[in-house]
Amino acid sequence: MRPGAIGRGYVHVYTGNGKGKTTASLGLAVRAAGHGLRVWILQFMKGRIDYGELEGVRMLSPYVELRQAGRDAFVDRQNPDPEDVRLAREGWGLAKEAILGRKADIVVLDEINCAMHFGLLPVEEVLEIVKGKPDGMELILTGRGAPQEIIEAADLVTEMREVKHYYGKGVDARPGVER
Repeated sequence: MRPGAIGRGYVHVYTGNGKGKTTASLGLAVRAAGHGLRVWILQFMKGRIDYGELEGVRMLSPYVELRQAGRDAFVDRQNPDPEDVRLAREGWGLAKEAILGRKADIVVLDEINCAMHFGLLPVEEVLEIVKGKPDGMELILTGRGAPQEIIEAADLVTEMREVKHYYGKGVDARPGVER
């Protein structure tokens, strides 16, 4: 499939407190790679940890590229570490370059909603890029706590809602399923 073959391109938001937001965006990346489309993924607030998607995406090369912008630690929403802010801002710079430079047919900004919700990135700045997204590019924003302004600007919004989860029974994140 040639670049730009997806038509105008739309903005998707996957948010909510249920499981599956990152998984949905990665499923879209797999589908796109199967059609020869280029996908660029940036994971905010995630550092080099044993996430299965890191190795899986390597298998989809050269169609899918994944970068991370975060530490291997939880971010304190009440008092974010300056390093978390720095890494998010650095990642946002890379994301803007990828979007405005048309580096891919599909750009996934994984956990960017959380980064905005936690105050690591300004909503207004992200909104400006969302509204100015180049034609022919699909833009995916994932994470809990999507700001209302982002939801209103999006073309497709899916809210994952937790109905029941085995975490409540003490089941930890498992390789290949949750990480």
